[in-house]
Amino acid sequence: MTLALLAGAASACTATQAEAPPKPPQSWLPPGEEARRLTLPFDVYNFSPAEVMTREVAEDFLVRDCMRARGQAWEALPGPADSESAPPHRRRYGVIEPQVAAVFGYHTAPQSPGVTARKTKDLDRASAAPPNVQQAVGQCLSQARADMVKGAPKADAAFFNKVIFASFDASQRDEQVVRVFRSWSTCMAGEGFDYPDPLAAITDKRWQTREPSAEEIRAARVDVRCKEETGLTAVWAAAETRIQNDAVRADPEKFRVLKAVKDRQLAAARRIIARS
Repeated sequence: MTLALLAGAASACTATQAEAPPKPPQSWLPPGEEARRLTLPFDVYNFSPAEVMTREVAEDFLVRDCMRARGQAWEALPGPADSESAPPHRRRYGVIEPQVAAVFGYHTAPQSPGVTARKTKDLDRASAAPPNVQQAVGQCLSQARADMVKGAPKADAAFFNKVIFASFDASQRDEQVVRVFRSWSTCMAGEGFDYPDPLAAITDKRWQTREPSAEEIRAARVDVRCKEETGLTAVWAAAETRIQNDAVRADPEKFRVLKAVKDRQLAAARRIIARS
C-alpha cells in the first residue's frame, strides 16, 4: 500500500457511525488474512502460538509416560489444529482486521474452540489433582522439558527478549513510521479521535470495559480503515523487518543457536506426538 490520505472518507465514516455495533458472537472469529500474512524475521527463532501448542502437547505425552512409570495415571490432552492458533502478530500494531474491529472493537477476540477447550481441560485437570499428584506432574514436566532440549546448545533467552523489545521500540522511531503515524493520526482526528499512534488507541482506558461500547467499535473501525488508507501496517512491518535483519547480522552466532534450539525442540515434539 502507498501513503494516501482520505479520499471519500466522510461518507464511509458516516455509515460506520450510524450502524449499531453487533453483539460479540459466542463462536470463534477466525483470524483474517491481514493478521495471517504478517511475518517478521525473528519468527524463524521464536515460537509461534501454534508451535508453542505443539511443544506443550508433546510435553504432555512425556508427562503421561513419566506418570505411568511412577504408577500414577495422567490423561494427555490432544492439541487443536494449527489453523486454530492465533497468528503471532495479530495485535502487534493494534487492531488490523476489519472483522475484529466491527465486532470486538479493541477488545481481544476470543480464542478458537479447540484452544479454549484444551486450556479449560488443562486447568480442570490440574485443580482436581491432589497435592502429591501435582508434585509428581511438576517433576515429570521438568524432566520432559529437559529431554526435549537434550544435546542442544544453550540459547541466550535474555538476549533474544532484549532484542525483540528493542526492535519494536526502535521501529516506532523510524522516520517512515513516524511519518505514517502522523498520517494515521490525521485520519483518526478527522473522525474525532485524538491519538498520536495506534498503540495509544488500543490502550485507551475508555476501552477497558467488560464489553466493547458502540464508540469503541466505531473508533476501532476507523482505526483499521486509517491503517489501510495510509499503509501503516506495511510501513511499520517493513521498518521492523529492517531492524530485525540488522540485529541478526550483528549477532549471527547467537541467532544460529536460537534457531538450532527451536528446531531441535520442534523436531522432538513432532516425533513424540507422531508416536503417541
